[in-house]
Amino acid sequence: MPIVINLDVMLAKRKMRSNELAERIGITTANLSILKTGKVKAIRLSTLELICEILDCQPGDIMEYVNEIKK
Repeated sequence: MPIVINLDVMLAKRKMRSNELAERIGITTANLSILKTGKVKAIRLSTLELICEILDCQPGDIMEYVNEIKK
């Protein structure tokens, strides 16, 4: 998949656990796990906004486009 999710990196930088973030943004830890592993098909912008607000980061800090053709 060309979109790589770096949420675990931001969580580590902010010294926050997944379950704390899930609770603060109002989603289940299972859904946050799906997001962290990149198995998610879509994310609501309101959820992305909350993640960025809580982690004090930009969407590009969490998601990255990787061109698989240039590998």
